[in-house]
Amino acid sequence: MTADHDTGPDRGTVFAFFNEIGIIAQLSQALLGKVLPDGVHPSHFAIMNHLVRLGDGRPPVRIASAMQVTKATMTHSLTVLEKRGLIETRPSAEDARSKLVYLTEAGRSFHAEAIAGANRTFGRIVGEQELQTMRDSMPALVEIRKLLDENRDPGA
Repeated sequence: MTADHDTGPDRGTVFAFFNEIGIIAQLSQALLGKVLPDGVHPSHFAIMNHLVRLGDGRPPVRIASAMQVTKATMTHSLTVLEKRGLIETRPSAEDARSKLVYLTEAGRSFHAEAIAGANRTFGRIVGEQELQTMRDSMPALVEIRKLLDENRDPGA
């Protein structure tokens, strides 16, 4: 690699930007974890959030890909959610060998209650100035998320 790829102020900016996002993600996940009931991890909640955001009826392998976890990790997480009655798996109408994941009504209620709890928790620490910063930042963050989502393979 040439020095152009390894150094320069833009590369420092890119690292610093993603480093801040990583720290924010760790801190916010820890706070979210405190409002979720015992046994439900923020990663489990992320699966539910994915289903709310993109819709039910997703195959476990596609959810695993979206969450960037192994099939075994996804199977474990789905088992936890299913035992709690928050999701259910059903056979696919197109391919009886595959299953699709759906939120239950209890899962939808749980998701809404968790969001409300997170809003209360974050509401105690986020003032109007920070809220405005978040509103102003959202379009740029969505753009960066889409860019990263479209370029998941660093070798491509």
